[in-house]
Amino acid sequence: MTAGPALSDVRNLLTAAPPHHTVDLPGLGPLEVRDSGDRDDGRPALLLLHGWTVSADLNWCTAYGSLSERCRVVAWDHRGHGARGLRSGRATGIDDLADDAAAVAAALGIDRAVAVGYSMGGAVAQALWRRHPSLVDGLVLCATAAAFGVTAADQRDFRAITRGIGPARLLEAVGMDAAAWRVARWAGDRRAGRATGMTDPALDRWAWDEIRAGVLSRVLAAGEDLGRFDATGWLGDVDIPHAVVACTRDDIVDPSRQEALAAAMPATAVHVIDTDHAACLARPDLFVPALLDAVGDVTRS
Repeated sequence: MTAGPALSDVRNLLTAAPPHHTVDLPGLGPLEVRDSGDRDDGRPALLLLHGWTVSADLNWCTAYGSLSERCRVVAWDHRGHGARGLRSGRATGIDDLADDAAAVAAALGIDRAVAVGYSMGGAVAQALWRRHPSLVDGLVLCATAAAFGVTAADQRDFRAITRGIGPARLLEAVGMDAAAWRVARWAGDRRAGRATGMTDPALDRWAWDEIRAGVLSRVLAAGEDLGRFDATGWLGDVDIPHAVVACTRDDIVDPSRQEALAAAMPATAVHVIDTDHAACLARPDLFVPALLDAVGDVTRS
């Protein structure tokens, strides 16, 4: 198996990442956003929507440079996620994250954009199209599905997430955020025990630092709502260019659901990569070319 990148590789990639800018979102406050361009450069704008628990940099660091050569790239941490995600706003559901994306676009003067979502970010992208159709020019959906709480096992896992929200809030209220994250990691490792494909211990520590910089109770609330998300009743109405990047060995979002997602939309361009759910970080040699092809399919249409 090809080894994943080392932390030094990721740090080099981040030196070429779009710079951070602070935008003010009405009713929510300031948010640090990575933005590679300005409104007048004529390139397609991509809104990069990261997955559950992680940060924008953890999800997209391997793709920032290549995408920025072709498009205007905009990325930020979702509410409660990472070190920079919004801490304001009472709710942290999928629709709220979609509305945040629309607010970011408005603050940057972006009238039309392609929504690029990974895992939970794919659900956010779908919700963004449904809630703000005049904004979304195209969809690129990676390692994601139209519904997540499908099987009895799924529902059991999402109930466990719900049960964790209250204890996390209690620990956060007394300043024990780090302890809350330690318990969450122990529980997650105990239930999943999945390998990520990352072979550099330093990279694994950096990834964990990115994750635990978030607010656990808000992250869990987003996960709880992800379990309720279901686009199967309306995804067939998608009438804009769209593409799917599917992982054949995904152990988080079953490959059959990724196939069903692609089949639910008319004339979907599908890019299949033989790797697991951590492809964005652990296998950039497979993920980034497929992502570039998918973005090309959508922006050329």
